[in-house]
Amino acid sequence: MFTATLTRMRVALRDLHDDERGDVPGWVLVTLMTAALVLAIWTLAGPALSQLFEQAIARVSGM
Repeated sequence: MFTATLTRMRVALRDLHDDERGDVPGWVLVTLMTAALVLAIWTLAGPALSQLFEQAIARVSGM
């Protein structure tokens, strides 16, 4: 009885471990797509954000 339970627990833990490996190519794709989106947004919004930052600093410093 104890051996059968132990064997079932080992199988369940092995299956759980195998499920946790994930999909490596999928994660690579998600990472690359996220980096591309950040780069695209930064390219489009970068000048406006820089100007906004400079205006804020100028107002705070009184220049």
